[in-house]
Amino acid sequence: MAIHAQASNAGATETGTTYTLPATPKTVAWGHYDATTRPVLRIHSGDTVVFHTVLTNSPSGLEKAGVAPKDVEQSLRDLFNGVPARDRGPGGHILTGPVYIDGAEPGDTLEIRLKQIDLAIPYAYNGFRYGLGFQTDDFPYSRIKIIPLDLTRRTAHFGPGIEIPLHPFFGSMGVAPPPDFGRYDSAPPTIIGGNMDNKELVQGSRVFYPVFVPGALFQIGDGHAGQGNGEVDITAMETSLVGTVQFVVHKGMKTGPYPRAETPTHFISMGFDDDLTVATHKAVAGMIDFLVQHQHLSRDDAYMLISVAGDIDITELVDHNKGVHVMLPKAIFTRHP
Repeated sequence: MAIHAQASNAGATETGTTYTLPATPKTVAWGHYDATTRPVLRIHSGDTVVFHTVLTNSPSGLEKAGVAPKDVEQSLRDLFNGVPARDRGPGGHILTGPVYIDGAEPGDTLEIRLKQIDLAIPYAYNGFRYGLGFQTDDFPYSRIKIIPLDLTRRTAHFGPGIEIPLHPFFGSMGVAPPPDFGRYDSAPPTIIGGNMDNKELVQGSRVFYPVFVPGALFQIGDGHAGQGNGEVDITAMETSLVGTVQFVVHKGMKTGPYPRAETPTHFISMGFDDDLTVATHKAVAGMIDFLVQHQHLSRDDAYMLISVAGDIDITELVDHNKGVHVMLPKAIFTRHP
């Protein structure tokens, strides 16, 4: 599994080697996660990859919405010109990867550490169209809005008198599904993670994935400059990001059936399902399992602790599978197993 020429070794560090992976027609998976996709980079546990990603829109779509042609990234034009139609879909997200992590095997856990997330362009967009979004019958038409980003002040200028603080994160981060899934649509989040649209997973967070195929085959994209929980109109502040991600393989450590995460302040469990109630059951069950396994609580105490100290948040309502996550503050634990 060769490393494509576009993936350059940027030098060794004490914790591994750092690579840079641009978004080119040879280094992206367009609209799917698939166990048979050929990896574009092969690394080891402890290594770091600087991922360049592009937003989920076309050059013509951005220009029609008001972006000057000179402000459309050349990499986005190259992707639309260079990736054949047969290699696109069924979803619309352009994902950088997959990356093969040596030593990752089914039954292991892959940890990713979001070391840094940088904005790549000074604008984002938000849009909706009929048939998508939570309130689609109330908006039987399409609209797209270009939102300028102030990279110095770290704010988005939504409109007159409305400035939104930026909290960039990747909407889609995931591993390859079991081979029986085939080419899995990039839109619905599931056991692989994928299009989780979890706004909590900002710089400094860690995400833990169950591994289903050798090498895990990690992909990333769908950059957001910010988002509200629910993502009700189907998009966030969609933009291009550069993410610096370190990979750690935990041999024999069970995670699942869904990914879990940690921020500097919270433990997070996640659940996904078309039924919001079922998704909530999955997320709560995931936090109970985490507390039993990693904090050594009884199941009874874990259930009660979530009720008295945890928050149940709706991650997103619009990706076919809805998302729910449980937030449990780390500060309540006075000692850490």
